[in-house]
Amino acid sequence: MQAIQYVKSIPRYLAVRLLGKHWNRLYTSGTSCIRLAELDEPQLPSPKWVKIKTRLSGICGSDLATITAKGSPYFSPFTSTPFVLGHEVVGEVAEMGSRVEGYTVGDRVVIEPVLSCEIRGIGPQCSQCQRGRSANCENITEGNISAGVQTGYCRDTGGGWSPHFVAHSTQLHHVPDELPDELAVLIEPFACALHGVLKSDIREGDEILIIGAGAIGLLTLAAIRAIGKSNRILIVAKYPHQKKLAHELGADEILPVGQNLYPNFCHLTGAKSYQPELGKPVLLGGIDVTFDCVASSTTIDDALRFTRAQGRVMLVGMPAIPKNIDWTTIWHKELKVEGAYTYGVEVYEGERLRTFALGIRLLQQMGDRLLPLVGKRFPLKDYRKAIQAALHTGQSGSVKTVFDLT
Repeated sequence: MQAIQYVKSIPRYLAVRLLGKHWNRLYTSGTSCIRLAELDEPQLPSPKWVKIKTRLSGICGSDLATITAKGSPYFSPFTSTPFVLGHEVVGEVAEMGSRVEGYTVGDRVVIEPVLSCEIRGIGPQCSQCQRGRSANCENITEGNISAGVQTGYCRDTGGGWSPHFVAHSTQLHHVPDELPDELAVLIEPFACALHGVLKSDIREGDEILIIGAGAIGLLTLAAIRAIGKSNRILIVAKYPHQKKLAHELGADEILPVGQNLYPNFCHLTGAKSYQPELGKPVLLGGIDVTFDCVASSTTIDDALRFTRAQGRVMLVGMPAIPKNIDWTTIWHKELKVEGAYTYGVEVYEGERLRTFALGIRLLQQMGDRLLPLVGKRFPLKDYRKAIQAALHTGQSGSVKTVFDLT
């Protein structure tokens, strides 16, 4: 089978990291760390696993960070190469191990990508997995499969950027008939956004800011509205299609990126701006809860400045190694800054359930509202075009670019 494979190569990694920002075609060239490879289908590691036939698979920001070598090396010890990318997947069960229950061949499913203790055949489970925090599993390099924090970063499981990959039965979630593939492929990133929203503990009267109107930013907006919150929401959006979608999904105010961002923010929130001798303005007042869905050096610094004293800042985007952030704001305003990594177990309206299960339920209730987020679909053979489209969303007008293997 053909698959998009990431191959570890220090010279290629350094070439992409150093030169890619000048020649972005390098990211998908023969010099890059990715290739369209001819591979054997992965085999079931144990009778509790299934083989999945991919239908649609999304391109995530973490995939792009890996391909462009812009991410932090933090996760490199927790992957095993070569690996097939792709963890935002909707597919169907193609083969089942003898100890799999609750599924049949042909069932349409999405996968919860985290490769935790139970999946690795490890017992007793680590303290994080015992608490339902499988995303923070402490055994992601151990067990009966190779190292890998998630499906799509483990050489033994394969990933969604291929016709077939394998998954443990506990990773599976049934896709309801009324959810088309185009919505089902959004379940994984929607679960990430939903987890951050629920962690933030939004209260009545809180004013909310979302920085970034890419997939995670727009899905964060959708998640806030989906759980019934009517709080005032401001969102920072860069491109026209993002602004349009943000309005349709329920944003109250849309702030364009640019030199007027701070004056516009102060006008809309009543925050007071003061200019120090050097650097950006210092604000008094602002927003109660800020979701940074970009997590660049610039946006993290902005998020801290835009949040009022005693407020909360949620890092939903992947921050890599940010620079030039003034931490004085955290200290002076006594801000609570939290990360929101993937998903886990939530308590929602008195019910304890997995983020994925709640996400599927909410997507059913929302109907087709999120369909416009899914842009052009590409066959695997056009992976260079697909990745470039995902990298340049302002030109492509796409929020979520996907591979179509149907």
